[in-house]
Amino acid sequence: MNVSVVLFTADLRLHDHPPLRAARDGSRQVVPLFVHDRGVLDAGFAVPNRAAFLADCLGDLDAGLRARGGRLVVRSGEVVREVCKVAAEADADEVHMASDVSSYAHHREERLRAALEADGRRLHVHDTVTTAVAPGAITPAGADHFAVFTPYFRRWSQESLRKPLDAPRSVGVPDGIGSEPLPSRRKVEGVSPGLARGGETAGRKQLTAWLDGGVRDYEDRHDDLAGDATSRLSPHLHFGTLSPLETVHRARAAGGAGADAFVRQLAWRDFHRQVLAARPDAARADYRDRGDRWRGEPEAHDDIEAWRAGRTGYPVVDAAMRQLRHEGWMHNRGRLLTASFLAKTLYVDWRVGAGHFLSLLVDGDLANNQLNWQWVAGTGTDTRPGRVLNPVAQAKRYDPDGEYVRRWVPELQGVEGPAVHEPWKLAGPERSALDYPRPVIDLREGLERFRKARERG
Repeated sequence: MNVSVVLFTADLRLHDHPPLRAARDGSRQVVPLFVHDRGVLDAGFAVPNRAAFLADCLGDLDAGLRARGGRLVVRSGEVVREVCKVAAEADADEVHMASDVSSYAHHREERLRAALEADGRRLHVHDTVTTAVAPGAITPAGADHFAVFTPYFRRWSQESLRKPLDAPRSVGVPDGIGSEPLPSRRKVEGVSPGLARGGETAGRKQLTAWLDGGVRDYEDRHDDLAGDATSRLSPHLHFGTLSPLETVHRARAAGGAGADAFVRQLAWRDFHRQVLAARPDAARADYRDRGDRWRGEPEAHDDIEAWRAGRTGYPVVDAAMRQLRHEGWMHNRGRLLTASFLAKTLYVDWRVGAGHFLSLLVDGDLANNQLNWQWVAGTGTDTRPGRVLNPVAQAKRYDPDGEYVRRWVPELQGVEGPAVHEPWKLAGPERSALDYPRPVIDLREGLERFRKARERG
């Protein structure tokens, strides 16, 4: 046997791909394999926006492989069964894949290893494929992970990162290995109309443009809602069409305060992964229990539906929620504001919000999504768990002229300047002419309810 299988998961690229490099060692042939995982489908993670972006990614990966003499093999079903089946068809003696951090990924890896070993084959799992620094590579004294970002970032910044790997010049794939047709974005229903294109080609082009331009102003403008001055690379990092490690190297090479601030955000991504790797139940349970008695369905049904629909009466919250529905993506400052409003002002269980985000976000990453929601809800790693973001004050600071609000809330396009952030204060005739709801809650009442609830906890 002189054949390897590479199982692609959240690493849909050819550049800087350690499993592919190892699988091609010597004169080996390789079966590049992607399995539409039945477990992911059954768990509800294959939502339209991510399915459409995934279709783009797989098409681009196949095109890149074909340009190098290979092709992508696509199967559907239970991952362990399908991988073992392909390995047997190819007479492969080893399988290579990237490590992952969720409990599901850990169990999948264990089952795959056992099944392959039973057939006389080996599983090789590679780190620093979906992270720059592997979870568990750095730990504080007396603990298995860092619970606070700042000391983690200090250590993370001192790590010596391996050099990025070039894309292979050729990939030899054995004959006779059948494949399903590649999925098509056009066949996916319910996709957000403004969803970005996926694939390594698009991701690398976007990264280059970002590092050549926008990153210079990132430190000063990353919270500018109307300016849209963030990289928008999170979907490519989620699907692995960009290597986090290579992205860190290239950002550091670009240099400057903006690049430094951008690298810090990449470190946050690794931070959340090392937390989830050590505490996999944090995807569902409070990382730090505050004794909350969260509202949920049906108690808060009307508030939850207003939040989901972008009809809370707080324009900046509604603008961000409508951006999410239209693009399958939301500005990071918008994510903080909408999450704080739901979890703390409305005192609704953070899992309700995290679930809604995962139903729409193209970058719906379990570690980042769940742990950012917990950070905002005060049940996660935030060292100030009682902080509450005032949506009006935040809007006036990060959207001072109201441009972002008017972009996404057309009912308010006729309201000029910062007055758009408080439409309930408009004069009678002007207010009554607006087809826009009154606030679902008074901010002071929401703050008082949250503080009392935390005191009881």
